[in-house]
This record gives sequence, structure tokens and C-alpha cells, in this order.
Amino acid sequence: MGSDIMNLKIHAKNKSYEFQALGGQNILLAGLSNGIDLPYACATGTCGTCKAKLISGEVKDNWPDALGKSKLKADSGELLLCQCSALSECEIEVPDFVYQQDPGSCRTDSYQGTISQWRKLTPDVAVWTVDLDDMFSFDAGQFALIRLSGIEGFRAYSMVNFDAQTQSLTFLTKRKLDGELTNILFSESPVGKTVQLLGPFGRAVFSPHLKKNILCIAGGSGIAGILSILSRAAQEGFFKQYKGDIFFGVRTMQDTFFLDELSQLQSSCGSNLRIVVGISEGDITENEMSQFPALLFDKGYIHEIAAKHMEGRYKNVQAYLAGPTVAVDAAIRHLVIEAKFDPKSIAYDKFS
Repeated sequence: MGSDIMNLKIHAKNKSYEFQALGGQNILLAGLSNGIDLPYACATGTCGTCKAKLISGEVKDNWPDALGKSKLKADSGELLLCQCSALSECEIEVPDFVYQQDPGSCRTDSYQGTISQWRKLTPDVAVWTVDLDDMFSFDAGQFALIRLSGIEGFRAYSMVNFDAQTQSLTFLTKRKLDGELTNILFSESPVGKTVQLLGPFGRAVFSPHLKKNILCIAGGSGIAGILSILSRAAQEGFFKQYKGDIFFGVRTMQDTFFLDELSQLQSSCGSNLRIVVGISEGDITENEMSQFPALLFDKGYIHEIAAKHMEGRYKNVQAYLAGPTVAVDAAIRHLVIEAKFDPKSIAYDKFS
């Protein structure tokens, strides 16, 4: 990252903001680190949520082939805030309302770290830990962007653990056949490799001051951020007063993981916390279920299982959804259309 400092001006629908960015720093990160809640979702260039328009100045496009560029109009001056860095003073127009972050919000920053632990949970799912060079604060349910030394681009991973301040972050990774980073991680132990980390990001966060029952629906590795939320809730004794309904879906019983951790959480939190594991293919034997007596099991797609078990239980509920886009969208459709759920009470994290 360069040492130059660029002055930036953001024009939003409601007001304008001025702040500075370090040379080479992407504009989204610069805004967030200055307490300005610029629009974004994935922060990796894939969704297009952070699109804006360059009014004056010059920027560098750090990922010309970003998938999110399909949302931009050709020759319009539109750009992705998460993929562009300023080369001069710039004025940028954002087509949204933009507000200051709450004073107590965790500020986004850049960190260096080292992978200290790596453990496979299934042949294609692993849990791993990054030790950072400085203290890191985040809200339960947030994610970080990670770049492995020698690999171009950042990937988004949700934190599994929760600590108010920590130098150790735990992540969950599912191997993708065409994933350059995951193929490297799974081909040999990555312990000792250095990483650059940006974070925290994400608005699907939990606060123990919520004063609502919580509904969590997670598909596959989407359980990562949900575990962080449950850890935070358990620390605060949240389930002594409020209910929690957790639905975790995978394809087969052989694809399950974290069942011991979920069982321990349920046992420690009591009857107000209900955890249902959903299997979309194959059978669930009595022997398999008997190994985890604290958990419930059901067959079907996880959003359908959640709909069946949640019937008549939607009063005073905040929903958290995480996982593949198709699973999250299906859950949102049911909650809003069938259950008449308030969309403002749904927080989600789609994996693109």
C-alpha cells in the first residue's frame, strides 16, 4: 500500500462526506475505516451492491474482471467502491442514503496474520485459525476478507468464534473444485502461511440487547457466522429469557460437522434453544441421531424444515440467514410471502 493520502468526497442522496484514503486503499475500506457506512454486501467485487459513479478525479480498478461489474452501465463512469482505489482527489456519487456509523461500531481496518491451525471436519470442509498482528474487534455474525500470500484477490469468510477483542480468528472453509485458494488450502497444510486480512464487514450482526427471539437458518458453511452469534448469545445468558430456533442444513449425514459444538451449546443454554439439523438427501439412522440427543433431526431442504418447525412461532422474532444464495433466497421468500414476516427483521449473508 502506498504512502500517499487522497482526499475523497462522497455525494449521497442525503448528504456529502469528506474523508481521506491511503494510497492504494480501496474506497469502500477507506470510508468504513473513517466511520462512514458506505453501501456494500459481499465487499469482494461479486455482487455489485457498492456501485457508485465517478464525478471527477482518477481511480485505479484493482479487479477489471470483477463479477459485480455486470451491474454497471457501460461508459457511464460507474465503478465498484470495493475494487477501486483513488489515484487523485476524487468526487464520487453514491445512489443511496449514507449515514455515519454508530459511535460504538467496530471499525474496519487492515491486518497481517499467520495461519496457526488447520483441521479438516469432512473431506471438503475445514476449520482454521489466523493469528493477527494486532487486536481485532467485531460483532457476532460479521465476516472478514482474507488474501493468502501469493494468491490474487480477497475471499470472504465469516468468523466462527466470538470475543470482544481478540488476536485469534477462527474460520470455516468449504472446498470448491474451481477455487484457487481452497485448492491450495486443502492440498497441503497451510499452517505457517501469511495472510492479509481486512475487516470486519457485514450487517447481519447480533446484539444481546436485541430483546427478541432469534431464528437462524444456515446452509452448509453458513453455520460459521451463526455459531459466532450463538457463542455471543450464550456468553450473555440470552436464552434464559429469549428463545432461539436454529436450523442447520447439509446434503447428507456424512456432510455434517460441528454437531458436538452445537450439542454443547444446546445443553448449556437449556430448553429455550432448539437446534434442528436438516438432511436434504439420504437417510438418518436411529444410531446417528442417538449420538446427539440434544439435537433434533429432519429431512428436506432447510428452509422447508424451518417453515414446518416454526409454524406459529414467529412472534417477536429476528431472523439471521446464511449460506448459498439459492438457500438464502428460498428462506427469504417463505418468511416474507408465506409467514408474512417483517423484511426489516431479516438479516442475511449470501455466499456468492
